[in-house]
Amino acid sequence: MAGNKRKIQEINAGSMADIAFLLLIFFLVATTMSNDKGIMRTLPPMPPEDQKLEDQKVKQRNLMLVFVNSRGDVMASNGADQQGQNFNIRDKADAQRLTEKVQEFVLNLSNAENLPEKKEVDLEMPDGSKTKYRESLGVVSLQTTRDTDYETYILVQDALTRAFSEVRNIASMSLFAGRQFADLNNDEKKVVIDAVPLKISEAEPRQKGQK
Repeated sequence: MAGNKRKIQEINAGSMADIAFLLLIFFLVATTMSNDKGIMRTLPPMPPEDQKLEDQKVKQRNLMLVFVNSRGDVMASNGADQQGQNFNIRDKADAQRLTEKVQEFVLNLSNAENLPEKKEVDLEMPDGSKTKYRESLGVVSLQTTRDTDYETYILVQDALTRAFSEVRNIASMSLFAGRQFADLNNDEKKVVIDAVPLKISEAEPRQKGQK
């Protein structure tokens, strides 16, 4: 009986490890990684440590409110336009309308009394000379709810940023003889950015149902 027993062959652990490694490599190569979404933005420099931080009061005419609710609906209104306008930010045409509304608000080409004031500032040009520019005092305040989804938030931020980019392009052509912002060198771009700072503030998110 003993002679009929067969010896069980040992499993080659090395081969199993090789197979597992090859499967891991295949998984890494074949799997599509999702792209992260975010906002590329240069933050303003930190104020000096000895500088007193005081709350700045913004006049009603200088403030545009952009509110995004939990359903993704967007409403924009400036101080004098209490009813505001509604936008479907996922619709490209509506998103462009929001961009144009913000652009019109910041520029205030007609010097309307219900749109932002302007103050004259001295800009230092790359060659060391000074030039005067009328900077808009308009501020866009973005408010969301805690249930606002991230994709909608990104779409709204993109529409607002595009508006300021368009205003900077207009300022660029005025300050640098018709040259667009994208065609300027870094020193020239700094002048335009100083003339048109990105004034987008974010309020504390509302709780659902909060007024």
